Amino acid sequence: MRSGAEKRKFRQAVDLAINFKDMDFSKPDNRIELSIKLPHAYKAGTSRAVVFARDKGFASALSGKAKVILENEIPALDKKAVEALLNEYDVFLAEGPVMLSVGKYLGQQLAPKGKMPKPVNADVKAFDSMLASASGSAKLGNKKGKNMPVVHSAIGNEEMPDEKLAENAFAVYSAVLAELPSGEQNIKSIYMKLTMGPAIKIGEKANKE
Repeated sequence: MRSGAEKRKFRQAVDLAINFKDMDFSKPDNRIELSIKLPHAYKAGTSRAVVFARDKGFASALSGKAKVILENEIPALDKKAVEALLNEYDVFLAEGPVMLSVGKYLGQQLAPKGKMPKPVNADVKAFDSMLASASGSAKLGNKKGKNMPVVHSAIGNEEMPDEKLAENAFAVYSAVLAELPSGEQNIKSIYMKLTMGPAIKIGEKANKE
């Protein structure tokens, strides 16, 4: 994964994707939504957050702590801008009243990546607490969107050592496996990638030079 990716100017996330087979995700009982406590949190203080806000005082107080997008700016975000947010930020939060606007305008892009924001009160201490908590957990699911037979999850960032990334990946895999009716028989493939790097299929031998 590392050898196949170019160095970028920002710290890249490490993403895990699990593809399923022989499951009908149009049936609500088969859809997956999990919040998993990771064995190894992202390095403290390095998770980057986007906050969708209405309260201008709260927005001002977050200066230097997060990228703030005001509610009236949400409709103007195009697909390219949202994709850039997905690539550069680890944590997505929104004031409760703004959740509807986020869902209406951005849900189709955020939901399939498991990046629909969590609600946060217009309080800096609440923001700090949620950011610290988010750096140690993984949220994934396919309950929203187009019933795609796949789940995505950020499991760390490129600054973490391989061993810790592997343990986080296995924690996510094990939690998902426990939710599947036929266990490993329902897993088609698993991929790991850096934000801007190629997807590497887990279980395949590296190509020989």
